Parts: sequence; C-alpha cells; structure tokens
Amino acid sequence: MTKETEQTAQSEQTAQSEQTAQGEQTAEAKEPTPEAAPKEPAPKAEKGKAKKAKAEDKTAALLDELAHQKDLLLRTAAEFDNYKKRTERERLGVAEYAKAEQLKILLPIFDNVDRALSADSESPEYIKGLQMIVRQLAEAVQKLGLREIAAAGDPFDPKLHEAVMHVEDEALGENVVAEVLQKGYALGDTVVRPAMVKVAN
Repeated sequence: MTKETEQTAQSEQTAQSEQTAQGEQTAEAKEPTPEAAPKEPAPKAEKGKAKKAKAEDKTAALLDELAHQKDLLLRTAAEFDNYKKRTERERLGVAEYAKAEQLKILLPIFDNVDRALSADSESPEYIKGLQMIVRQLAEAVQKLGLREIAAAGDPFDPKLHEAVMHVEDEALGENVVAEVLQKGYALGDTVVRPAMVKVAN
C-alpha cells in the first residue's frame, strides 16, 4: 500500500466517523426527554382539593342547620297544640263554673216551687207562696244582669219592642207603648227577648 492510499483510507474513516456522530446528535435532539413532558403544577392540584373540602364542610353545616330548624319547628308545633288544648280545657272549666254559680241562684226558687206544688191550692198560704216564688225569680234574674226593657208610657223602639197591636188613645202621644203584653228582657246591651207591646196612635 502506498502512502497516498493510506491517507485516502484515513480520510474516509474520519469522514464516516463524523457522519455517525452527527446522526446520533440529530436523533438525540429529536427524541423528547422526560423533563420536556407537560406536568400539572402541584400547587394547583392542592388548591382544588382544599376548595372541594371547604364546599363539603359548608354543605354539612347547612344540613345540620336544616335538621336543627326542622326539630325546632316540630317542637314549636307540638307546644302550640298543647297550649290550645290546655286553653280550651281552661275555657270550658271557667264557663262551667260560671253556669254553676248562676244555677245556684235559681235553686231556692225550685225548692219553693216544690213546696207550692205540695201545698193546698185553696189555702191562703198557697197564694203567698206563689207571690214569694215570683219575687225570688225576679231577684235572681236581676242578679244575673237581666232587666226588663218595656213599660207602659215608654216611646216605641223597634230595637226593643215588637208591636202586635195598635190603639187610638188621645191621652197618649204618638208611637207610645200603651200596654205591655209580654215582658221583654235585655242583658247589658243585648236584647234577650223584645217586649210584645200595644202601641198608641
């Protein structure tokens, strides 16, 4: 082998080595490294978890408050129902007591009526007994607040009187009660029964 031939062979080997090195560098440049792959930042993931946990805590708190309010509503409804029942019992008790007190006033009259029924109707004492019963009854109803609302000579009042007859009488004025045919009664401002009257002119 000549010297020129050796130099040519060395030149070819050098060129081939340089091409091989360049190819390997190009392949390494094209192949992505693990560090170049996109990654989700760690702080963002932690922030999402914290937000979710906070929302769950808030939901749990709202559910607890809802349960508390529901329980409070049920308790209030039960207490109100008990209050209504208790008030109704008390009202009935007061009304019953008031009736008993009123009836107690009438009991002596019933006693005298029984005595009159067993007495001799021809006896003078019988008439006296009836008069006493009527007097007692009048006193009893007065104690209860009942009062008569018509008398002869009173002006006619359609709110208090019921005219069932008319009569011409020059001695009486216009629309004047000439006679009371059936007594009327009032309790306070309430008319229990209007009086049946005969009206003049």
